[in-house]
Amino acid sequence: MRAQLIAVGKVNHPWAEAETHYRKLLSRQQPLELVEVRDELKIEARIPKRAHVVALDHAGRAMDSIGWSRWLQKRRLDAVDLCFLIGGPRGLPAEVVKQADERISLGPQTMAHDLARVVLLEQLFRAAKILAGEPYHY
Repeated sequence: MRAQLIAVGKVNHPWAEAETHYRKLLSRQQPLELVEVRDELKIEARIPKRAHVVALDHAGRAMDSIGWSRWLQKRRLDAVDLCFLIGGPRGLPAEVVKQADERISLGPQTMAHDLARVVLLEQLFRAAKILAGEPYHY
């Protein structure tokens, strides 16, 4: 199963170092391709045709770490590629959210889109560690 993150813009300091850190950790269990687009209008064209598309959206379903691991395990069993979408400062366009197979929330608070990238990577890392039977609190 391939995983991809389509995000608006480049991640800025101080989040860039954290993003690099979690992408490296995650690469051991679940490699993730990062696609950066200039603006929200470019996202739709980059979504793969055959993938389970997940819009990161404040109104989506929230999960704890165990929930993320169960969610990731189901996606692995489905053997379908994953595509996560993170908008920019204005979020994701409504038409892109409507096309997603699923909406997931990283929590009820508003957070910078750069930080959302780091939080998503960290949760995927924890989920992969749980599925591998390895400790995930570090």
